[in-house]
Amino acid sequence: MKKFTTIALAGLMSVSTFSCSESDPVDDTVSAKEEALSHAVTAYVDHTVRPTYKGMADAAVNLYDRCVDIQTRHSEGTLTEADIKAAAEAWKESRRYWELSEAFLFGPAADYNIDPHIDSWPLDKDAMERLLEAIRKGADYSLDNNFGYGLLGFHSIEYMLYELTADGTASRLHSTNYTTEELKYLVMVAEDLRNQCVCLEACWAGTDNIGSLKQQILTDADLDKDKNHGDMMKNAGRAGSIYKTFQEAAEEIIQGCIDIADEVGSTKIGRPNGATNTDDRNYIESPYSLNSIEDFQDNIRSISNSYFGSAGGDASISDYVKSVNPTLDTKMREAIDESIAAIAAIPEPFALNATGSAADKAVKVVGTDLVDVLEEVYNQLGK
Repeated sequence: MKKFTTIALAGLMSVSTFSCSESDPVDDTVSAKEEALSHAVTAYVDHTVRPTYKGMADAAVNLYDRCVDIQTRHSEGTLTEADIKAAAEAWKESRRYWELSEAFLFGPAADYNIDPHIDSWPLDKDAMERLLEAIRKGADYSLDNNFGYGLLGFHSIEYMLYELTADGTASRLHSTNYTTEELKYLVMVAEDLRNQCVCLEACWAGTDNIGSLKQQILTDADLDKDKNHGDMMKNAGRAGSIYKTFQEAAEEIIQGCIDIADEVGSTKIGRPNGATNTDDRNYIESPYSLNSIEDFQDNIRSISNSYFGSAGGDASISDYVKSVNPTLDTKMREAIDESIAAIAAIPEPFALNATGSAADKAVKVVGTDLVDVLEEVYNQLGK
C-alpha cells in the first residue's frame, strides 16, 4: 500500500467548498490504484475538459459577434462575403471544440439538457420557414416562444451560413442576399448557442474562473448554475463530491467514451447507412458545411483525449491500464487509430456516401470493435 498523504490530497483540491474541516476524519492511505486514478482524473479535468469547453465558449462568443456583424452590415447595405466567411470560420472552430467534448456529455451537458439544446439534428426546415413567415408578418418571437430543439443550436446556424450546390456535392458560403427575418433568427440562435457554451464552461470550471464578460453573459441569461463539476470530480471521496472514489470517476469517463463510440458507429454513421433498425438517409450531421466526417473523427479524438490525455506527459487512465494490462492498453490505441482511419476513408459529402463500403466498415470498426475494447477497459477498472 502506497501512502497518499493529506498534503498530496490537498493538491487535488482547488476550492474551499470541498475542503475538510478539522473535525473531518481523514484516511491517510489509499490504494495504489486510487492514487494512480486520482492523478488521471485531475489531468483529465484540468487539461482535457476545461480547456475544451473554454475553447468552445470563446469561439461561440466570437461566432455571436460575427453574426451581429452580418446583421448590422446587412442593414447598412455593406454586407460582404468576407463577413459571412468570418462567421463560418467561427462556427467551425466552436463546432470542432464541441465534437471534441462529446466523450464527456455526462454531468452538466446532460443535467441541463445542453446536448440536445445545441446539437439536435436534422434541422426542422419546415418549422423554420413557418417561424420566418411569422416574424415577417410581425410576430414578436423569442427563444421562449416555441423554439424547439430542431430550430436551435449548431445546425440552425450552419444552415444560415452555408448552402449546398444544386447537386449536393459541394458546400459554399450563404449568399449575402439574406432577409431581415433570417438575420433576426440567426442572431437569436447564435446568442443562445453562446450562452449555452459559456454555461458548460462555467459548470466545469466554476463561474468565478471564467472571466467577467462570460460571468455577465450568464447573469443576463439567468444561466449561472453555481456548479463546479470539475472540482467535484477531482475531489472524489471528499465532502461535497458525488463520486465516492476515483475509480467511480474514471468509470464515468470511460462510460462517456463508450456512449459516444456507440453513437458515432450506430447512429451518426449507422442510421443513414441503414445498419441500424432505423434507416434514415436524411439523418445527416453537419450536412450543409460538409463537416460530417470531421465531426465523427473529432468524436473519436475526444475518446483518445479522455483515455490517453490531451497534453504530453499527462497522467491518464491509459497509464493505469498499461500498468495492469498492457495488452489491453495496446488494443485501445489500435482501436482508436483504426476508427479514425475508417471514418477518414468515407468520402464527403457523407450524405452521398453513407451507404458505401467505407461507411459499412466504419459502422463495425467504431460501433462494435471500439465499443468492445472500451467495455474491456471499463471492466478492467472494476477489478
